[in-house]
Amino acid sequence: MPETQPSLLVLILFLVFSLMFFSNSYRLWFKTDQYYQDLYTSLTRESSFRPFQKFFLTRLENKQRWIFWQKLFSVVGALAVLAADILMVRAYLQ
Repeated sequence: MPETQPSLLVLILFLVFSLMFFSNSYRLWFKTDQYYQDLYTSLTRESSFRPFQKFFLTRLENKQRWIFWQKLFSVVGALAVLAADILMVRAYLQ
């Protein structure tokens, strides 16, 4: 199977999306109340159409449960994103 090296642009885009994930994870872990309030405010704003708005608002009703599951997911996600970043950088360097 032939190996292909990702372009620098693909690598940069991949790392930017990873940075966005880690930025949101940082806000979740270290600025939890503000993150929760920003999310809740954006979902309760009636100025735009959101097809799953009611679904997400019901998830936010129990704040402590929501925080627990979001933090658990962020740990698993961080490990996956970090592993993918390492693989992408290795593929680019080869």
